Amino acid sequence: MKFITYLINLDDSAERLFGATQQLQVAGIDFERVPAFDGRNVQLADIKEYDEKASIAYMGRALGGGELGCYFSHIDCAKRLLQTDADYALVLEDDMTAPQTLLTSITEILDYLEAHAIDWYLINIGAHKNKISTPVKQFHAHTLYKAHYFPMTTTGIIWSRKGAEAFLAYTQTHSIFCPVDNFFRYWLTENNKGLSVYPPLTPPSGADSDIDSTVRRKTANRHPLYGLIKQRRLWGDKLKALRSKYLSTS
Repeated sequence: MKFITYLINLDDSAERLFGATQQLQVAGIDFERVPAFDGRNVQLADIKEYDEKASIAYMGRALGGGELGCYFSHIDCAKRLLQTDADYALVLEDDMTAPQTLLTSITEILDYLEAHAIDWYLINIGAHKNKISTPVKQFHAHTLYKAHYFPMTTTGIIWSRKGAEAFLAYTQTHSIFCPVDNFFRYWLTENNKGLSVYPPLTPPSGADSDIDSTVRRKTANRHPLYGLIKQRRLWGDKLKALRSKYLSTS
């Protein structure tokens, strides 16, 4: 079993890189820095992969350049995994926190998954919430779950090669219509191939994102029926998740 670690970091975020490097060194994890796609000043009309009409229909608003930058950065990491002989990729954003036991925890989880017939694409190890899930295995203070309702945030995720291949195949045939964490929820709630760890192994530090603008994310270019569109999206995903949970326990 072999996994590789990628750390997404903007070129002008040297302080973030320094802090993340220190934490990962203490945890005994070597990593490759992945320069983040800086979407803060891009013209959205120039991004051919982005479909604004689809974004407004699904999210109730247009996306910001920072959100597109985050999406492209995660595509880059999936591509990098497939260019190696690694079985898995740990992908971290530079606002994560990493405990000293991170390497041991990840190794135990991946060893368990390799020994059992669990079909999975992606593990969320950084989310603070755990909703509509089924426990799989407890590892000390943390539990691995089948995440029928895949958690938001991409502070820390683990790809399988199969999952990265499926993600990239999807991006080749579909436009971007939501932020990457919303997409992972949409996609993995649909196919029920997401896992999560709770409490999180790599929770966010709480610092504001350098890549994304949360103010813009909440207020820019909203549809007049934004609230209704949001509730339709949330309940659509929750109903799919509840169905998957019921089928997995029946």
